[in-house]
Amino acid sequence: MARPGLISAVIYDDPKAAVAWLERAFGFEVTLLVEDDQGWLAHCEMAHGESTIMIGSPWCERIVSPGMVGGKTTQTVHIQLDGDVDAHCARARAAGAEIFAEPENQFYGDRTYRCHDLEGHIWTVAAPIEAVSIAEMEARSGHKITAPSA
Repeated sequence: MARPGLISAVIYDDPKAAVAWLERAFGFEVTLLVEDDQGWLAHCEMAHGESTIMIGSPWCERIVSPGMVGGKTTQTVHIQLDGDVDAHCARARAAGAEIFAEPENQFYGDRTYRCHDLEGHIWTVAAPIEAVSIAEMEARSGHKITAPSA
């Protein structure tokens, strides 16, 4: 099984509920599911287009879900769509996502929204709506932008 070079592993206190929610809310699809003899989810891989995430449960004291530490987190997950961000946001909201940044056009040419999932992980969802040059991004944002490979 070929895998991307970088895969984020997202930890949930209830990983089975998270898998079902990620399918319903964001459209992820299970590509690999490992359960122990008690039915506990030991490991899961899910795809969204060409991207993959791993879903798991806490496996040591330093690995926790945001819901287990007062909602704090040290990373966010980003989904880059080819489709309609507003429709995706409506789907996520209907599944119970807490939308804390409504869909909005960004200076760099994407439309994005941000939400918390069922255990407090932060997700950003974006889709390109226009091609924007580095010079235009700088003019719109007031930031100095360097993109060596652009």
